[in-house]
Amino acid sequence: MGRKDEGFNTGRKRWIRFRKNRRGFVALVVFIVLFGVSLFAEVLSNDKPLLVRYNGDYFFPLWRSYPETTFGGDFATETDYRDPFIRGRLTKGENFVIFPLNPHSFNSINQSLDRPTPAPPSSDNYLGTDDRGRDVLARLLYGFRVSVLFGVTLTTLGMLLGIIVGAVQGFFGGRIDLFCQRFIELWGSMPELYLLIIFASIFEPSILLLLILLSLFGWMGLSDYVRAEFLKGRNMEYVKAAKALGVNNFTIMTRHLLPNSMTPVITFLPFRMSGAILALTSLDFLGLGVPPSTPSLGELLAQGKANIDAWWLSISTFVVLVGTLVLLIFIGEALREAFDPRK
Repeated sequence: MGRKDEGFNTGRKRWIRFRKNRRGFVALVVFIVLFGVSLFAEVLSNDKPLLVRYNGDYFFPLWRSYPETTFGGDFATETDYRDPFIRGRLTKGENFVIFPLNPHSFNSINQSLDRPTPAPPSSDNYLGTDDRGRDVLARLLYGFRVSVLFGVTLTTLGMLLGIIVGAVQGFFGGRIDLFCQRFIELWGSMPELYLLIIFASIFEPSILLLLILLSLFGWMGLSDYVRAEFLKGRNMEYVKAAKALGVNNFTIMTRHLLPNSMTPVITFLPFRMSGAILALTSLDFLGLGVPPSTPSLGELLAQGKANIDAWWLSISTFVVLVGTLVLLIFIGEALREAFDPRK
């Protein structure tokens, strides 16, 4: 019970130190709010209405598909709610329709544009359109969510692999440590970009393929820190006492050494996450990332490069990407200060 109280007090003191870093704490709050908003992207930005009242009945197109014949159309296909004929029927008399704040999805094409694409910002497209007539604001909102989820997943996979490999190296040492170090040196010398190009030409691009390929290389930097912590901790008195009492190695590694070795892991998480987001953006910019239909910050940057006069493409994407990376860096600096053993 005493160890639990001590661990709780230590965590509480670290949280207090983190909150004292006002810049890092504000960055954490802003990042959580932005990510929380992006999780409801379908509700905030969609070409399907939230609610439709038609002839006394209520419909929810966002959660269910309705054929056009439901609203007096001629076809049994899914309703296009931006069609002028359908919009006229849905707003006639006591009928009404409620659209999201931004009535565009990431893949919907604005057919009512009166100028060539990419079109500049307007009252219909708040941040303009890309070269295919798709709303930039919607693609930024959905693309931000994809980038953050990708970064969290890749960081988690790299963290798990790095902890496992580093813990085994540091705890057992000897030949196991020597063999793992030689393997890391060989594996780290592999040309990662060339491998990505080769696999992208063989397999169909997907987020799962990128996660697998990048996670195969993303664990090596973290494993070095975990290895060093386990090498230092395995000679501590409490570890020797646990071995003398017959405690198995797995319990010693997970209950005694691992909690004391998590400081470098936690402090590096925001920096590793920013690196994962930047890696996805770079691959999408080069055309080696997610499938073309997937909203992506890198794809928007590539469109901005191809359309220099369409300033809204480059500037808006640059603000979102740089703002995200800056928030993560501020959070990482605050975590590093909060977990500083000298404090």
